[in-house]
Amino acid sequence: MTNKRWRIQQPDEQLVTLFQQALQLPTLAAKILVARGFQTVEEAQAFLHMDEQVVHDPFLMHGMKEAVERIRQAIEQQQSILVYADYDSDGITSATVLKSALVELGANVTHVIPNRFIDGYGPSERLFRQAAEDGVQLIITVDNGIAGNGPIAVAKELGLDIIVTDHHEPAGTLPEADVIIHPRIPEGQYPFGELAGVGVAFKLAHALLGRFPEHLVEFVAIGTVADLVPLHDENRYLVKRGLEHLQRTQHVSLQALAKVSDVALEEITEETLGFSFGPRLNAIGRLGDATEAVDFLMTQDADTAMQMATLLDEKNKERKDIVADMTKQAIDMVENIDEIRDSRVLIVAEEGWNPGVVGIVASRLVERYYKPTIVLGIDLEKGIAKGSARSIEGFNMYLELDKNRDILPAFGGHPMAAGMTLAMEDVDELRERLHEQAMVCLTEEDLIPILEIDVPVDVSEIDVSAIEAVRTLAPYGVGFTKPMYGIPKTSIQSMRKIGANEDHVKMELGDGKHTLDAIGFHKGYLADELTKGIELSFAGDLQINEWNNHKKAQLLISDVHTDDWQLFDLRGGNKISKWLQKMPIEETTFIAFKRETVDYFTTLIPKEIALYDEEKELSTYTSYIVFLDLPKHEQQVKHILQTVQPMRVYAHFHVANSHLFEGMPTREQFIWYYSFLKKRREFHLRQHLNDLAKHKGWSRAMLIFMTQVFFELKFVTIENGLAKIIDNPDKRAIESATIYKERKEQVALEQKLLYAQYMDLRDWLDLCRQEQSVSEEE
Repeated sequence: MTNKRWRIQQPDEQLVTLFQQALQLPTLAAKILVARGFQTVEEAQAFLHMDEQVVHDPFLMHGMKEAVERIRQAIEQQQSILVYADYDSDGITSATVLKSALVELGANVTHVIPNRFIDGYGPSERLFRQAAEDGVQLIITVDNGIAGNGPIAVAKELGLDIIVTDHHEPAGTLPEADVIIHPRIPEGQYPFGELAGVGVAFKLAHALLGRFPEHLVEFVAIGTVADLVPLHDENRYLVKRGLEHLQRTQHVSLQALAKVSDVALEEITEETLGFSFGPRLNAIGRLGDATEAVDFLMTQDADTAMQMATLLDEKNKERKDIVADMTKQAIDMVENIDEIRDSRVLIVAEEGWNPGVVGIVASRLVERYYKPTIVLGIDLEKGIAKGSARSIEGFNMYLELDKNRDILPAFGGHPMAAGMTLAMEDVDELRERLHEQAMVCLTEEDLIPILEIDVPVDVSEIDVSAIEAVRTLAPYGVGFTKPMYGIPKTSIQSMRKIGANEDHVKMELGDGKHTLDAIGFHKGYLADELTKGIELSFAGDLQINEWNNHKKAQLLISDVHTDDWQLFDLRGGNKISKWLQKMPIEETTFIAFKRETVDYFTTLIPKEIALYDEEKELSTYTSYIVFLDLPKHEQQVKHILQTVQPMRVYAHFHVANSHLFEGMPTREQFIWYYSFLKKRREFHLRQHLNDLAKHKGWSRAMLIFMTQVFFELKFVTIENGLAKIIDNPDKRAIESATIYKERKEQVALEQKLLYAQYMDLRDWLDLCRQEQSVSEEE
């Protein structure tokens, strides 16, 4: 069940209808466009049918003319050119695009990528000096350089020419490069400022080749998606075009990358790039030297490509193992060290943690705890801690770190992520400061995760054709994220756990007339937390499940929410240990109505059992309650339900000796038995009761009960197992006996609570809850 705040958009229905009719779209696709801010049919039409007209002239970018002239001069004079790239997917694809174009033009070109652990990010003085020694005359940076003022100044002193191509935020002072190509420098000159590094490199390749480099657009798509830049304008067109080429690519490297990613070329989507291709390219730079990744992308030998793709895949698996191990260590710290757990900003640090993956670990901790998080690797030799931060809405990580410049000699980033280096002895101080800062700007509500739902839909709107139409809105990414669908006010028609370990759950949602399959991977626990007959809201992704050439719509469950209380039926469940595993014990109150029930369950339930006392306050009862046994009176159940208004009721209603199936003795049975005793005058119960029961076909328990009724009404005496008739007793109705009344009520309670159908029981309990609400309203 959810612990998130749902924010659901409500698209303008008139605009939805207009888009449906004008663009010939299903309701689902029209809702998405409206939810994403499209206001006119013309805007939506242009978005849906984007073409090459969206591609801007590369020479509109400041410095492009000068850069092209200098590069052409270098090519004509066969000067040595070095493409200097970043070590992530964007940098690797940027180098591939530009170097491919230069090779095509006959340039004398090599490339280099700094080692994350030796050189750090951006221009490296060491590598620039090495380039000068190797006879390089022109360095072109891709996806970095805009903040490399110092190393670039050294390169100029060494007599090197420098062309910077980058897209990152510039510092206050620009580097003294010969040419700077940047989509936002100067501000406003180039029509689109959100290109990825590979997009900028592609623009330079376009200008150099004098044509749109169609054969390189696949690499642009990979780098653009992996770098999480907004997918609109040129970026959207480049990714869309790139995906079309990727699905039939002739690049052996990309064919090999698809093979190790276990994806067919024709099935490649933007998700393939973001979750399969990008991480594999990133992995090599996270763990070591990424230079050979460019060789891989550019190779034309299929065997070499396959070998290198396999290496990338192995590096990615190694990266995953490192991340998993570091994440486990970090979670142990958070949950076992008070000062870390109790801080509103999580900061964990450990010697030997790989600085290449600390950002991924920080993201995992944010997902788990929903707190701003910093993960640091400690270098004991240098006495420093270096790492990455990830934040949540409401906590501007960059601005909050900026308030601590005195202990943060190096940091940078933006509101949701940052990187930093500080002295290891200042880690605890930073934690204390950020905690105090977070206490000011983060409320308790801010620490509840937000789930943005931008497309509320009804089950009746969902079918295969609607989902296929939505796919035409792709690619999805930053600025045009994949829709999160909300299905409000539906119910579960069927539900079961699936998978070898029952880790997953399969459901059918709807009202019977319209239904939808739903699956929750790693959400098998939902089968223990959800019940039929209640109103639920689901959030998730709509997919097409294809099996044996049969297509069916399916919801991939992300979250579930309900305002309804739930009844969990544990009646007849003797395996207490089994149903205890299905409930949050610490959040649950176990209630018994009889002292013997408490004694029976004390050793079986790892929590104190509350013995109900109508004279005591119920303020200690939680919103999850278990009725362990039957009450003496139904009013006791009503009192609890009306006072506590629990959100979960677990009905066990244990009965040591059930009377339901024996029922109540009839009047005729009482008359016969009394006449029998009156004739005998006395009757030895211990010796003859079994014989009498057998003779009459009655149960021994029934005879004992009738005897107890006669004893209470003073019709007989009982001493040492001998029942004797009392002459001329007072006339009293059988029904007036307390024991008779109690048994009759017990039988009725068993019928109502223990043996009733599930929905009948739920309806009765629900009526009990509502009586309080009606009373309050009155």
